Amino acid sequence: MGIIIWLIVGGIVGWLASMVMKTDAQQGILLNVVVGIVGAFIGGWLIGPLVGAGSINDGFSIMSFIVSLVGAIILLAIVNLFRRGRVR
Repeated sequence: MGIIIWLIVGGIVGWLASMVMKTDAQQGILLNVVVGIVGAFIGGWLIGPLVGAGSINDGFSIMSFIVSLVGAIILLAIVNLFRRGRVR
């Protein structure tokens, strides 16, 4: 059941991050899920210890959702930087 929640929340986080970074037209559902899950790992690694978001075994919380969203936005900013030479 946990993997289904990861996919759903990852898709929502990836979609929201792509809306913020204005890359939604370039991405499909699968890429949104990948961006959301990878963004969650990036956010958990970079931001998690600063805000006390906890580990992956702590379950879902609003703080972990926000950390995942910030991580996904960071991931898309890095991709845009390498793709276009600047961050949008």
